[in-house]
Amino acid sequence: MTVTEIHQEIEQTSERRAELWHILSQRFDPEAAAELKSLSQRLEQLWDEERTLKAELRFGDRDHIVARARVEERLERAA
Repeated sequence: MTVTEIHQEIEQTSERRAELWHILSQRFDPEAAAELKSLSQRLEQLWDEERTLKAELRFGDRDHIVARARVEERLERAA
C-alpha cells in the first residue's frame, strides 16, 4: 500500500467509526459495538503501517539500517 492509499482507508474507516459511535450513543447495539472494536483495531494497524512506510521512505529498509549499525558497532569495538 502507498501512503495515499493508507490515508484513504484511514479516512473511510474513521468515518464509519464515527457513524457507529453515533449509533451507540442512541442505543446499545452489540453488533455495532463489535464492529467499532474491530474498526479501532484496524485503525491502529493502519497508523502503524503508515509510520513504518514513512520511516522506510525516509531512512531506507529497516534490515539494511540494522545491518549497517551492526557493522559500525563491530568497527567501534575493534578500534
